Amino acid sequence: MVGNAVAPIALAFAVLRVSGSGGALGLVLAARTVPQVVFLLFGGVIADRVPRRGILVVAAAGAGVTQAVAAGLLLGGVAQVWQLGVLEAMNGTAAAMLFPATQSVLPQTVPVSALQRANVVFRLGRNSTQVLGAAVGGLAVAAFGPGQAIAFDAATFFLAAALWSGMRLAPVRAGGAPPSMVRDLVEGWHDFWSRTWLWSIVVQFCFVNAATGAAFQVLGPIVAKQRLGGAGPWGLIVAANAAGLTLGALVMFWLRARRPLLAGNTGVLLVLPSLALLAYGAPVGWLIAAAVLAGLGMEVFGVNWDLTMQREIPPDRLGRLFSYDAVGSFVFLPVGQALAGPAMAAFGLSGALLVAGGVVAAATLAIYAVRDVRTLRVATAAA
Repeated sequence: MVGNAVAPIALAFAVLRVSGSGGALGLVLAARTVPQVVFLLFGGVIADRVPRRGILVVAAAGAGVTQAVAAGLLLGGVAQVWQLGVLEAMNGTAAAMLFPATQSVLPQTVPVSALQRANVVFRLGRNSTQVLGAAVGGLAVAAFGPGQAIAFDAATFFLAAALWSGMRLAPVRAGGAPPSMVRDLVEGWHDFWSRTWLWSIVVQFCFVNAATGAAFQVLGPIVAKQRLGGAGPWGLIVAANAAGLTLGALVMFWLRARRPLLAGNTGVLLVLPSLALLAYGAPVGWLIAAAVLAGLGMEVFGVNWDLTMQREIPPDRLGRLFSYDAVGSFVFLPVGQALAGPAMAAFGLSGALLVAGGVVAAATLAIYAVRDVRTLRVATAAA
């Protein structure tokens, strides 16, 4: 996760250096996201069929290779936008294998009574490393260049593969020949569609993730380059967001929401001030404060969401339903990233950021109309 915090900053400024185009940055990010979305369903099926340790080791090593090649091209001064796009597409495929296995492995390590605090501890570790990684990433790109920062990301993937190789996990499925992958996918779809709270929030995050991806991954670095002083200040803002995630996890260590989905979606609304301040060119200090608030709100949602999924869904189906969740939630992300450049041309940089904020607000407020989201309680899940 340290490497993953460094990489987006390094990649953004690498593409801007190679091409000088916000549209090219959006296309490279979309090139990573499309295969990540396409292959996530298969990643979920595999995570429910084969030992999850093997998936984690192989996918992390593969992601390390793609980043190492990208770093070599950048350090050699021969990188082109299409090459970075192809490598990021390969990296997105590896991420599609990693995500469902990582998300579904935690319930195999702790008893149900410890699940909420285990989720918080897990996310605290992830978020605290993101604070360090984002800050170091911005400073490293400013001081040494994006090639060295992406090389560091490659090294962290190889280290993660080595660490994961030491895990010992019980199989989630009984012995015998498993059903076909198609049958697994169909079974997962029926489970997904039968839970109104699940698919309605996934639809909500189709739009939330598309809007925030365009705003913070494409438009934000452009704001930083034009108005804030470049990669260094942007790295501090990203680090502040990760610090807010850490703060949100600490809050959730003690706070137990009786209606977890309702509480989580209220947290999503805390993203809006950061979008408004970014649109109006606020000073870096204000953007840092808003980024902390946004991170806190998104982590309140994240802990409540993961906990609800892990309590409501049987372990042998968790990988698939996390995959359906991720595919639906991120299916419009590459669209948002690719449209960031045209939106900026049509509405201006500030206008495009305000449009993104409007999409987040509308999608989140609409979810309050769903009865299952409003009424699902912890006691229901525990029963």
